Amino acid sequence: MKTLLWAEHQKLKRSKVLWIAVFAVVMVSLTVFLQGQFTYYDKRYIDNAFWYMTAMQSLGGIYVFPAIISLLGSYLICREEQDDTLKSLYLIHVNLSDLIGVKLIMTGFFSVVLYVFLFTVTLVVEAGLHIHLLSAGRVLNFARIYILEGICLFLAVSPVIAVTYRLKKGYWLSLIFAEIYSFLSLFIWQSKLLFLYPITAAFCVAGYYETTPIQFIISMLSLLLCGAVSLMLLYRLYKRF
Repeated sequence: MKTLLWAEHQKLKRSKVLWIAVFAVVMVSLTVFLQGQFTYYDKRYIDNAFWYMTAMQSLGGIYVFPAIISLLGSYLICREEQDDTLKSLYLIHVNLSDLIGVKLIMTGFFSVVLYVFLFTVTLVVEAGLHIHLLSAGRVLNFARIYILEGICLFLAVSPVIAVTYRLKKGYWLSLIFAEIYSFLSLFIWQSKLLFLYPITAAFCVAGYYETTPIQFIISMLSLLLCGAVSLMLLYRLYKRF
């Protein structure tokens, strides 16, 4: 397992996906900052403490970061076949379950790190704008929400990763699928499916929305089902190779 983790880590270091993720964080940060310059009753949005943290979380979580997480996961899983290394791994008797597990662990870890990086950026901006208005309690609460959202969005987009591998058309296709998948959540936002649709369910579990215990359980089950279905599908596809 440690060897597989090291190998996947080395693969990531050689990829351009990490730089794409950094670029995405920078662009979303600038976009939200510029959006905050608009005024409402003669007061800029960004003048409100924690507005920037809230806007970054919602904008990035809908339009950008699910696609980035899906892209990285598809890159890790699809490259074995695209580089024709999967046969070699079978020849040295690599455990199939370990191989799939390591790739998903790395994708989930990347998702959390991405959101920790995003939270750090937003905290620096908030501190620069409203250092005297920040409270430790609210900052820690936002940190919790960001980390949970990273985990939950990984589960939500895991079916996209599995479907992309199934189609065998290249890992970049997952970027398009994830964007469509995320964009559809805009039509779910005000409906009763808010707690069931995986992307919006991720916000519910993370704490972005206030939920009843029943709604929270529904959202959690939706995300766990995404993860379970993706794991079974990926295992069967690898085994069929």
